[in-house]
Amino acid sequence: MFESNASLRYRYRGHRARSVDLTQSELVELRAQQRTFEGAYLRTALSQFSFALVVLKIFTHEFYPIGALFATFGCCILAAAALRRKGGNQRFFSQGEGRRVRSSGNVVTLVTCISVAAYSVLLVLVVRLK
Repeated sequence: MFESNASLRYRYRGHRARSVDLTQSELVELRAQQRTFEGAYLRTALSQFSFALVVLKIFTHEFYPIGALFATFGCCILAAAALRRKGGNQRFFSQGEGRRVRSSGNVVTLVTCISVAAYSVLLVLVVRLK
């Protein structure tokens, strides 16, 4: 979705990603990794966009900065999802048999920093409403 020629670039057991014949267990593991790791970031970004839309549509103009904050937060999480997807594909296709699932510590740290910054700004915006 995010990478146009990823299926040509990545290789697994000597085959391009587009033409590799995965066993049932490998296919199940790949889908589980995508659903668990990549899908979580995309669902979070979608929920942030939805909340921003609710704030922008329902509340008065005093709350517009809060809606804009959550829209920006969603964009940052979407960028983290793209980064996680790229790293997940590289990890799956570059490591051979016997690979282990491990979390992306750099993406987790990035999302933590984004969340702390966003909620700090939210706290400032809420305090300024009074």
